[in-house]
Amino acid sequence: MNTAVAPSSRLTAADRCDRCGAQAYLRVELQSGGELLFCAHHAREHGDKLKQIAATVVDETDRLTDRNPTTAGSGADGQG
Repeated sequence: MNTAVAPSSRLTAADRCDRCGAQAYLRVELQSGGELLFCAHHAREHGDKLKQIAATVVDETDRLTDRNPTTAGSGADGQG
């Protein structure tokens, strides 16, 4: 019997690291079923082991360095 799995939704501020409770940026869906959530720090710390047991990994750590172009740079008049 096969079970259809819905695509994972984007992680939100409500998703917390299973290790420390910080905001999660990495979702690991396990080969054995279930999932684990990790902050960027713990994702790096346990990355090698997680790759061995993961069916899929959703890595959103790039969101930590994304910049919002509407808030960067000069003001609306172009005069910084």
